[in-house]
Amino acid sequence: MNKALFLDRDGIINVDHGYVYQKENFEFVAGIFELCRQAMAKGYLLIIITNQSGIGRGKYTIQEFDALTRWMKEEFKKQQCLITDVYYCPHHPTKGKGEYLKACQCRKPEPGLLLKASDEHKIDLKQSIFIGDKTSDMQAAQAAGIHNRILLASKYDDHQQITAHRIDELTAASTYID
Repeated sequence: MNKALFLDRDGIINVDHGYVYQKENFEFVAGIFELCRQAMAKGYLLIIITNQSGIGRGKYTIQEFDALTRWMKEEFKKQQCLITDVYYCPHHPTKGKGEYLKACQCRKPEPGLLLKASDEHKIDLKQSIFIGDKTSDMQAAQAAGIHNRILLASKYDDHQQITAHRIDELTAASTYID
């Protein structure tokens, strides 16, 4: 079985400027490449798990998201980081349009994307780590059975309602990668 470092995208990999879908607006969070290299050196696969309701809201297309994802993965590769896979949910239960207007099992806080990644890449979720910046990230990780949850708690207040390691800057996450 493999172990993975699961990463939320907006707020963890890139600065969350809201519905980022163009490389011109994609700003990497300080320390992300160093953190990923450290995790890879310890045997973790790097997998991105991201809600992308901007697709469902009609703000950008799947093709635009895919193009940005290919570019992002190439930027990681230039930094000696291999993104194993990217999983995304385009749905929104109240603001999606057409086929994207639905409650689903893939939108965090549901664990669907984590379970799919685990199945497809033979990942032991109990030995894995999830880093996110929202309560929904931690809820999805907990529901999937990930014990090592790291919350970048500087932007959103979870009112201590969830169990996670709380950090103020991404660089502090390295302490919890073993």
